[in-house]
Amino acid sequence: MTASAFSNEWILISGASSGIGRAIAVELVRQGARAVLIGRRQEELEKTAVQCGDPTRTHVLVLDLAQSDQIAPAIAEAAKRTGRIYGLCHSAGLVQTLPLQAMKPDRLRAMMEVNFVAGLELARALTRRDVLADEGGSILWIASIYAHVGAPGQVGYAATKGAITSAVRSMALELVPRKVRVNVLSPGLVKTPMTDAAHSRMSAEQWARIEALHPLGAGHPEDIARAAAFMLDPRNRWITGADLAIDGGYTLQ
Repeated sequence: MTASAFSNEWILISGASSGIGRAIAVELVRQGARAVLIGRRQEELEKTAVQCGDPTRTHVLVLDLAQSDQIAPAIAEAAKRTGRIYGLCHSAGLVQTLPLQAMKPDRLRAMMEVNFVAGLELARALTRRDVLADEGGSILWIASIYAHVGAPGQVGYAATKGAITSAVRSMALELVPRKVRVNVLSPGLVKTPMTDAAHSRMSAEQWARIEALHPLGAGHPEDIARAAAFMLDPRNRWITGADLAIDGGYTLQ
């Protein structure tokens, strides 16, 4: 029997109420971790906790990541309940597909606040000396292939994801003395409630064209979750500053 990847380490998971974040939480717990489930909707977080199985391995933390001043106090309080925390996966995100003329500053700020600023605050909160596990830790950001390739209507969203991939490189170097690894996953099209909502606003032909850009087809949250567990795994101590595209071959073309 294969040994578990994790040994009861606590990991913060933002966006755990649905989609990729929920799948990551379930996979991490399956592999032996414990999960602090972060999101705005308590009912949905509790559904994630049920899917994770053993209730002693999850802690629900209702938190609006758009309120950045609330993040550090909430994480410090959570750590008092759970004990020191090993990892973070920032999966929460907002997406608005808008042409440049419609991408007004308030819309960009809303995406930047959740996609990027909240992740920085979560990382800052995790790496406090009274929160971070003694053995160090691992931080994983969920970005997007739009950090690397262009697409009409994605100017604002791509900017927030590009900020992530740039920040990860500097953060990875800065946190080496603290024994904290920092990495990023850049997914392509993944079938989630968020993409289902976008799908509903497109014609069948438009959606087919997007899917056709992925040689292996659209992905599923579990595809990202397995990669996330690998990147967060304490045994992968020599991986930091990496950006792994999980896109069904999209960026090969």
